[in-house]
Amino acid sequence: MATCAIVGVNWGDEGKGRMVDYFADQYDIVVRYQGGNNAGHTVVNDRGEFKLNLIPSGIFRPETVNILGNGVVVDLEHLWGEMGRLRSAGIDVSPRNFKISDRAIVVFPYHRLQDGLEENRLKDAAYGSTRRGIAPVYGDKYMKKAVMMGELFHEAELKKRLEGILTWKNLTLTGVYGSEPVQFDELWAWLQEFGGHLKPYICDTGKYLREAVSQDKKVLFEAQLGALRDIDFGIYPYTSSSTPLAAYAPIGAGIPGVKVDETIGIVKAYSSCVGEGPFTAEWSGEEAEELRKAGGEYGAATGRPRRVGPFDVVATRYGAAVQGATAIALTKMDVLSYMDQIPVCARYELDGKETEDFPFISDLDRAKPVIEHLPGWKCDISKVRRFEDLPQAAQDYVLYIEKAIGCPIAYVSVGAEREALILR
Repeated sequence: MATCAIVGVNWGDEGKGRMVDYFADQYDIVVRYQGGNNAGHTVVNDRGEFKLNLIPSGIFRPETVNILGNGVVVDLEHLWGEMGRLRSAGIDVSPRNFKISDRAIVVFPYHRLQDGLEENRLKDAAYGSTRRGIAPVYGDKYMKKAVMMGELFHEAELKKRLEGILTWKNLTLTGVYGSEPVQFDELWAWLQEFGGHLKPYICDTGKYLREAVSQDKKVLFEAQLGALRDIDFGIYPYTSSSTPLAAYAPIGAGIPGVKVDETIGIVKAYSSCVGEGPFTAEWSGEEAEELRKAGGEYGAATGRPRRVGPFDVVATRYGAAVQGATAIALTKMDVLSYMDQIPVCARYELDGKETEDFPFISDLDRAKPVIEHLPGWKCDISKVRRFEDLPQAAQDYVLYIEKAIGCPIAYVSVGAEREALILR
């Protein structure tokens, strides 16, 4: 595996961080290739429990270099705080093992402000944004009104350009939302402070990666969120503003000519979702709360309670297909151990007809889950490390999902800890 992408197959929060942490020691470099600090990866290992929003999950492996690629948007203040929290826990975060692309885009405070103002304006029709400025900054990127990290080294030119951008941005903030204008001097001071902290980490990571690939070094691509939050193939407009698909990984990392050799799709043993939008298999009430508590289903970035439900075969098969998954890691199997029977959303019913195809977005709100039940195993499986040592009912559940989604399940996670993993 010279290159490998670890990606989400569903709505995000599938357990990508724990899998990147597990695999990182087999790779020389881990690259986050899209997204910002609007989602989090929870990692539990011998150093403790950590919630990461921007820094790649390979940071706990001493010899692994971690990179934020050009496809990432970077809140300088948030990143500096995240680095500080890791350092206070004894984790090395230095220019030796952490690098930021000079082509990554800066998330400014006015992006956060605009994000919150727009969600407030939308009221009940809000998208469920984390209000961390991600949609506005990606919008600015494609309107060519964003700032690259590398521009921090060209202050005279940057100051002039940023003054023009802020004049334009204040027209939106004051005219559309009735907000007070953002003052340039305050914005520049913020940029000087936090940009100054991060300058030693900024470099031409594209060149660094090209040289690494030419030396046959191994690269692991880390995605944020999942296929159903993809801007093109997800549940638009209730998506992220970037593409978490494996096909984009080399582009967002900075080495577009490189092929992804293996794509490991991460899937939970049940369904969970943060944010708004159609969620066909969703549970509510006491049933949902019991599963939410069993799985600790609260957002790593926001702390929001996640929406939960049974495993969704239709959505997962679709997500695995658009990700081009070559193998699946099934996470949180141990969470289901309390159930007498394990429910699975095997198909959808749409307008009175059953379907195994994932519908177009406009039809999803009318889709209803068709539920099948498999026997539960009703015992603790968190210490099991061989597939054949799992209870037969647990083995059957894995085999059922594998056949239903049409992709081999190569890894089964039975706990949050790094070693709590079954390799098939």
